[in-house]
Amino acid sequence: MMLALVTAGEAVFFLPFVLPRIFRPTLLDVFEITNFQLGVAFSIYGVVAMLAYFPGGPLADRFDARKLMAIALVATSAGGLMMATLPSLNVVKSLYGFWGLTTILLFWSPLIRATRQWGAAGSAGRVLPGRAFGILDGGRGLIAALIASVSVWLFAALIPADVQAATAVERSRAFGNVVLLFSAVTFLSAVLLWFALPRNPSPRVVGDQRPAVSGEIIAVMRMPSVWLQAVVVVCAYVAYKGLDDVSLYAKEVLLFDEIQAATIGTVSMWMRPPAAVAAGLVADRFGVSKSTIVSFSFVAAGTGLLATGLLRPGALVLFFVTLVTTSAAVFALRGLYFALMEEGRVPMGRTGTAVGIVSVVGYTPDVFMGPLMGWLLDRSPGEPGHQHLFAAITAFAITGLVATIVFRSLSRKTGKLKSASGWPR
Repeated sequence: MMLALVTAGEAVFFLPFVLPRIFRPTLLDVFEITNFQLGVAFSIYGVVAMLAYFPGGPLADRFDARKLMAIALVATSAGGLMMATLPSLNVVKSLYGFWGLTTILLFWSPLIRATRQWGAAGSAGRVLPGRAFGILDGGRGLIAALIASVSVWLFAALIPADVQAATAVERSRAFGNVVLLFSAVTFLSAVLLWFALPRNPSPRVVGDQRPAVSGEIIAVMRMPSVWLQAVVVVCAYVAYKGLDDVSLYAKEVLLFDEIQAATIGTVSMWMRPPAAVAAGLVADRFGVSKSTIVSFSFVAAGTGLLATGLLRPGALVLFFVTLVTTSAAVFALRGLYFALMEEGRVPMGRTGTAVGIVSVVGYTPDVFMGPLMGWLLDRSPGEPGHQHLFAAITAFAITGLVATIVFRSLSRKTGKLKSASGWPR
């Protein structure tokens, strides 16, 4: 069950997010678009996603997760077939809107609820939210890093050894084949999910299975911990979206070529598996909110350094140290922020609804971060644009740090912060 959730949980985002993260310079070249135009496509995805998060929550509390997620994966894969034809910018924008619907309405809340249920079935009656979400995001990171490495190898094999000498046709053909690879993996993950996931995942360990009615939705919305968690997700997700700039930063500031820049993006992604799993295990030992505070501190320090402009083309060691530590902290946050639901005492039967509310607010960077990145990078070409972007990310990281401290203080004052073996159900 967990293997299927891990594989599907990352595969569904290959096309809209992993692809541009690894091949951003190539994608801009092949489609002949600017950073801002790509950001607009991301924004369209975000707007559709915002409209889909909330209704997707109650759906996850009412219907079979296996069916919802399998349909989402197949539909997302079909969109990749269109992307592989290298269509016009308007079609690309429409695809991002379509993916906003397929990846969120039918997929996201069922994924989070199924993962929380798996963590609730911990050994010796212990609830282990850190382990569950750490394995989910760490496993997703491993899948993403593997497919990223294969895709970079495939792209390099399909163009001349001298990357700079490759023609526009050669670049386009190679990129189209990479898109097809991503689409195939997405479809195969739907097949795995269909056969591996129970029709009703672990119903006996869930407890309260009542459908989310209007009264319960209002009850969840009245929980301060839910809104603080939403702020944490916003700030952590801004940092995650900021990693999209890593490959372009390496190319424009450190003067790497396209293959080297894509490799840098892949190195960043390889930090996700160990960072998320380790963060989950540590969180179950010392507390999820405490681990989140430490992670935000490292993100603020790393992005703050990049914002200063101290890294020069020759400072490769310092760059790699910064890249590794900052990426690890960002991915640790991704493995932690939904585990905060246990400290916030969100009832298991209302998980989908809570996920919908948190996500509506928490994933607003899908709406504004793409255009913001594009505007900052295009307004101040070269190194200054990257400095401005990382300064903005640092500000969000500090905000997330403060929100987590308030969340932890609130939980402690109300007697809700307990050891991993005593989480209330």
